Amino acid sequence: MIPVSLQQIASDVSGRLLAGGSEQETAGSVIIDSRQAVPGTLFAAIPGERVDGHDYAQNALELGASGVLVEDPERALATGADPARLISVPSTQDALGELAKANLLRVRMAGNPLVVGVTGSVGKTTTKDLLATLLEPRGPIIAPPGSFNNEIGLPLTVLRADEKTATLVLEMGADHVGNLKHLTGIAPLDIGVVLAVARAHLGEFGGIEKVAEAKAELVTGIRDGGTAVLNADDFRVEAMKSKAKKVVMFSRTGEADVFATDIEVGRDGRAAFTLNHDSEQARVNLGLVGEHHVSNALAAATVGVLAGFDLAEIAQRLGGLGAASPHRMDVWSAGELTVIDDSYNANPDSMRAGLRALSQIGQGGRRVAVLGAMLELGDESDAEHASVGRELSDLGIDTLIAVGAPALAESASEAGIDTTEAADIDEAWAALSPLLGEPGTILLKGSNGSKIWQLADRVKEETC
Repeated sequence: MIPVSLQQIASDVSGRLLAGGSEQETAGSVIIDSRQAVPGTLFAAIPGERVDGHDYAQNALELGASGVLVEDPERALATGADPARLISVPSTQDALGELAKANLLRVRMAGNPLVVGVTGSVGKTTTKDLLATLLEPRGPIIAPPGSFNNEIGLPLTVLRADEKTATLVLEMGADHVGNLKHLTGIAPLDIGVVLAVARAHLGEFGGIEKVAEAKAELVTGIRDGGTAVLNADDFRVEAMKSKAKKVVMFSRTGEADVFATDIEVGRDGRAAFTLNHDSEQARVNLGLVGEHHVSNALAAATVGVLAGFDLAEIAQRLGGLGAASPHRMDVWSAGELTVIDDSYNANPDSMRAGLRALSQIGQGGRRVAVLGAMLELGDESDAEHASVGRELSDLGIDTLIAVGAPALAESASEAGIDTTEAADIDEAWAALSPLLGEPGTILLKGSNGSKIWQLADRVKEETC
């Protein structure tokens, strides 16, 4: 964040200092955890379900914070916080967005960075990680850690940018129509990437066409002169080209502006392909596990082309990245056991991609799928879980441990899969732990709320 005074911050967010502040008091970074406060930080006191940031206003100031954004001034004042360093706003979450928007305007005036945004029902975080690696030679780059892609995470990422930033890579998530309109309002894009429209958050959206409507908001959030990068293999994404003034398409199944040919998948589950653009070609050997990452790599490569990189450098840099964010196709071995941790999240499409990777990698010993519930699927939930369960046999999966997913367990059992139905993580661990000493391959995957990632952490502790 470009350092500015507390008065300027108050003006940016349409707030007010509770008492006369000093022009010398400035902030150059923003935090939402008071324990991270150091001199020059602004603490945004966000009320949560379990913890209210207002209770830590004085803590942040004692650690050196320049000021505190508050929406409940009385609660913050009750901690002993100096009113001259409290900026009152109607909503601290909304104020974060307004401050990020103002900061990006100042950053653009100072240095004109390339701002790239990525959305899609699957692949956002991996593509963001690929872009962060690929675009690094442009100069100082800001990209979110993990999956900072919502109304709080995205502004915090934008607020890390300053006058030295050459590239800002943003992951943009949505579980309702209007989310991406809000996020691109904070950070209008130079390049906007839409990966796929899949059956995620169906219960929230009310149907896949609403998912498509929401993802299209990223395209309409591209600045004048900017470019939409769209997946030609997804007809709902391809249809978004009518909403963009400039479009570049990518494809893993046919010809497009940027496309793949000669796709191969090794026994380790890692894909290689020939990258094509105009008359140029370059061979890409991905470090990521799973053939589905070819599409993510093509999306990143297309942005690389737009940013002026030649295909040989794009291919080389794409091949240098393994799993960069936690619980996303993180693969490790312990003796004759291979573990695939893709437990961060799941929907029907990403679940199938993970199972295909298990099928490809699991060439010796038992293939074990530890699958948690796919959440937010609404009325389609049981049918979607049952459909995945019926496919396990065709993929050569030997054993299923289904956690909190009875429809999945029932359909897999009926298909002849050795199935254990676990009610929670502890029951799943009791079924899984004896298998850790046997040869084979284990996939752990489920929606974040199913807590399969906790099981993955326990497996890593035991096997690494």
